[in-house]
Amino acid sequence: MAARSRGSGLFWAALSRRRAPGPSRCLSYQPHAPAPGTWSTELSRLSHGDLYRLSVTDPDRFWGAAAADRLRWVEPFHRVRDCDLSSGRIGWFLGGKLNVSVNCLDVHVEKHPDRVALIWEQDEPGTEVKVTYRELLETTCRLANALKSHGINKGDRVAIYMPVSPLAVAAMLACARIGAVHTVVFAGFSSDALAGRIQDAGCKAVITFNEGVRGGRVIQLKATVDAAVKTCPSVQHVFVCQRTETPVVMGERDVQLEEAMSSQPAVCAPEALDSEDLLFLLYTSGSTGKPKGVVHTQAGYLLYASLTLQHVFDYRDGDVFGCMADVGWITGHSYVVYGPLCNGATTVLFESTPVYPNPGRYWETVERLRISQFYGAPTALRLLLKYGESWVKKYDRSSLRTLGSVGEPINHEAWHWFHSVVGEGRCPLVDTWWQTETGGVCIAPRPADEGAPIVPAMAMRPFFGIQPVLMGEKGEQLSGNDITGALCISQPWPGIARSIYGDHQRFVDTYFKPYPGFYFSGDGAYRSEDGFYQITGRMDDVINVSGHRLGTAEIEDALDEHPAVPETAVIGIPHDIKGEVPFAFVVLKEDLSDDAPAVLQQLRDLVATKIAKYAVPEHFLVVTRLPKTRSGKIMRRILRKVAMETTEDLGDVSTLDDPSIVKEIIEAHEAYRKQRQEEKKK
Repeated sequence: MAARSRGSGLFWAALSRRRAPGPSRCLSYQPHAPAPGTWSTELSRLSHGDLYRLSVTDPDRFWGAAAADRLRWVEPFHRVRDCDLSSGRIGWFLGGKLNVSVNCLDVHVEKHPDRVALIWEQDEPGTEVKVTYRELLETTCRLANALKSHGINKGDRVAIYMPVSPLAVAAMLACARIGAVHTVVFAGFSSDALAGRIQDAGCKAVITFNEGVRGGRVIQLKATVDAAVKTCPSVQHVFVCQRTETPVVMGERDVQLEEAMSSQPAVCAPEALDSEDLLFLLYTSGSTGKPKGVVHTQAGYLLYASLTLQHVFDYRDGDVFGCMADVGWITGHSYVVYGPLCNGATTVLFESTPVYPNPGRYWETVERLRISQFYGAPTALRLLLKYGESWVKKYDRSSLRTLGSVGEPINHEAWHWFHSVVGEGRCPLVDTWWQTETGGVCIAPRPADEGAPIVPAMAMRPFFGIQPVLMGEKGEQLSGNDITGALCISQPWPGIARSIYGDHQRFVDTYFKPYPGFYFSGDGAYRSEDGFYQITGRMDDVINVSGHRLGTAEIEDALDEHPAVPETAVIGIPHDIKGEVPFAFVVLKEDLSDDAPAVLQQLRDLVATKIAKYAVPEHFLVVTRLPKTRSGKIMRRILRKVAMETTEDLGDVSTLDDPSIVKEIIEAHEAYRKQRQEEKKK
């Protein structure tokens, strides 16, 4: 049964009736540059090849011109960059001051206030809500004033635990307007995972909904926040919005956000922020158990998100940009919110799922909203592919001009289906490679010179300012083509992360220490004979589940909390739909082996509670011991070969403390495999 919506358009209508005069809201901002979206005269005559060469040979000139052209500054910058990758020192547009929300809202309200900024594609088809730039600015200002009235100031951290919605976007922009630092936490994370992020960031406030709605189901959000903040003494206020009609219990620190906003003025003077002030933190899984708060700052991040959106996706004025990502991930930050809004685009907020109420949902949405660019995840495409072509061809997709995939390398079958069936063979398909830490797309088939080929299932070409290099096992830079190595980038770009919050040394150790002087992505890549790049997958203990990065150590930490489990090892294995799934090897205490089914169910519940449901291992294999070297290190490559049933070539096992354990694990896996086959027959 579908969840009942609260009549989501009423709030926007109520706000629009309190409209204040337009021009006064940004009097403190005098434009230092022309409108976003154009190159300076000196660069506009250059071909793509010449622009790329300039961007890597004279980055100060290239990025300086781009920043002056595309962004509105309160005070102009006096130095384009000050960077040293070996120490993790990264600074761009030094001396400059600006406000991100002004660049995303005010500059467009001045020219076309009634252009649609957001189309909220709610869970139920045909119930979309359109929000103009003027309405979004006024809502952002009211929300910013509400935050300020409750003691939220510049530099304070604010957690946003909301599904994709206009109020989630307004919350992000309100933080940006007053100089607060937002950290959006995916609204599918558990209370423990939310609490850990709030604690690490020292958040002063949380913004959430009473409930979420997705795929016809209601998701409890306020209850999750209530459980989380019990262990978060830094939180002074929890701001609660109503997504459904269901009332929630309000405590002493809870604030009904719509009520608080309704009494606030629709004008909020924007804070003039240094180009390197913090804009947001976004937590991502690492190869250690503790998620890391990736730091992004103001000007460099916004410029890079804006420039990549325009040039990778061929964005043109008047387009409807359809990125299907949630705002809880970096894709949602860069290509649902900041990139589109900085370009003055109309951006789609997709609240539902690809198969609700049926597998034609994406394409019905494309037809109804006249989407120009469709940017989705390979895991969703692989799911839809199994339903056949009829669900796609049922709907008019003539509005589409560019297709994009994000989150993981796309396989050939999904690429050809996406290109040929969805795009009818006429839309360029950009397979994009980038990361939370890069801020925006780094390698993609576009931009390129006119008529340049696109190779299926390959990211291909570096974006402006990106110089990929492949490194060998001994740390040497690999030359020539038709080679595979560790993917690094040799010089900084404006969108690169600045630090890990509260732990800059971890930032240096993770990204710059493995190959001194280079940014290490953690991914492997192949450079083809033509010089194009193809991503081959992670090189560390991070797996990619449905486009979401997940540290295996994070899952292991959750499993190891169970009193019956002395030791675990988690690896990733391929999956037809999700790309990868976790496979857990679990050692149980000897006296509990008979209770294995009950313990394994408890472990599933534990991971769902500690992290999220999507992190629960697809497979559990109970073993007596794990394969370890004499120094105590678990030999994961052996576990991976066992899980993938490729044990005919185990490689060198001479360093194992007891090589006989390998045979035991193989036999246990064979028994597990047969058991699963029998269960399927039933």
